[in-house]
Amino acid sequence: MSRIGKKPIIIPSGVRVSLVGRVVTVAGPKGTLVRTLPPEVDIVIGEGKADMVPAGTSRKVGAFWGLARSLVANMVQGVAQGFEKKLEFEGIGFRAATEGNMLVMSLGFSHPVRFSPPEGITVKTEKQTITIAGADKETVGMTAAAIRHLKEPEPYKGKGIRYQGEIVRRKAGKKAVTSS
Repeated sequence: MSRIGKKPIIIPSGVRVSLVGRVVTVAGPKGTLVRTLPPEVDIVIGEGKADMVPAGTSRKVGAFWGLARSLVANMVQGVAQGFEKKLEFEGIGFRAATEGNMLVMSLGFSHPVRFSPPEGITVKTEKQTITIAGADKETVGMTAAAIRHLKEPEPYKGKGIRYQGEIVRRKAGKKAVTSS
């Protein structure tokens, strides 16, 4: 039995959840998301809530039950409120700016790095912060990881792009050895 799968999904006002075959569609003010449910789980949509129902009793069904509930709950939250991740960059000469929907960054390379976010994702820049926002939690996280991967924080000076609040373990550099 899945503790997560048992919880009902509360559907806020302004959000519609519909099921056609195995495909769940969630529509709200921030957009529309579509996902196919695994065959081990069914969804029962009621008034103001949705419940996930397992289609068996095996361990595999229990795992998919909790997974499907989390995915649909994230879809509901995404179309109602949206998700966002913030990245910070540190380093001399590191800058970021947006040109239309394109993110242009100066990361210490000999050329500017251009990043085009996927559809449905908005990127904003402030002083030393990049904010990635969208309705799909998975796409927001993958976009943030792709941007971070362009210049990961290095352990000696800490220069690079990191998640907001991420702690980078620092290493001691080479020490000057005196001989006697």
